[in-house]
Amino acid sequence: MAILPIYETPDPVLRQISSPVEEITPELQTLIDDMFETMYAAPGIGLAAIQVGVPKRLLVIDLQEPEVEDGEPVRDPRVFINPEILEASETTVPYQEGCLSVPDMYAEVMRPDRVRARWQSRDGKAHEEWIDGLLAVCLQHEIDHLNGVLFIDHLSRLKRDMIMKKLVKARRESGARRAA
Repeated sequence: MAILPIYETPDPVLRQISSPVEEITPELQTLIDDMFETMYAAPGIGLAAIQVGVPKRLLVIDLQEPEVEDGEPVRDPRVFINPEILEASETTVPYQEGCLSVPDMYAEVMRPDRVRARWQSRDGKAHEEWIDGLLAVCLQHEIDHLNGVLFIDHLSRLKRDMIMKKLVKARRESGARRAA
């Protein structure tokens, strides 16, 4: 397994629309393993393949806090291949979102609190179910990535511009610290 580089905004890679996964191959299984390792190392709770430069409709999620049991972290890794939202509740909820592609920036985003989704699991098995809570929020956030959308696109222009200015300033400051 390998930790992959995560693309950050404003990289145009993040605006690509991902294409469907046609076949579950050994290479796809390796990518899934690498995505989990990358997400855990970041650390994050969700990662779309496009965030590591692969424009395929694949994402991974693990909402578990890494508890330790017998010296090993307890995980709940979930794989979503070709995920799609079929239906969403009219009720929306605010959630303080962040993103590995918009590092250390957070903002409240309104999203449906329940969605009916369809996807394939790692073994290719088809699933369709209603999902709610944090998993629903995270799934919508990651599916947005597959469509070239970032969480900051759900914000007002003023809030989005403020986040981008903070991000540029943080990068400039971290670059100055590395150079010193």
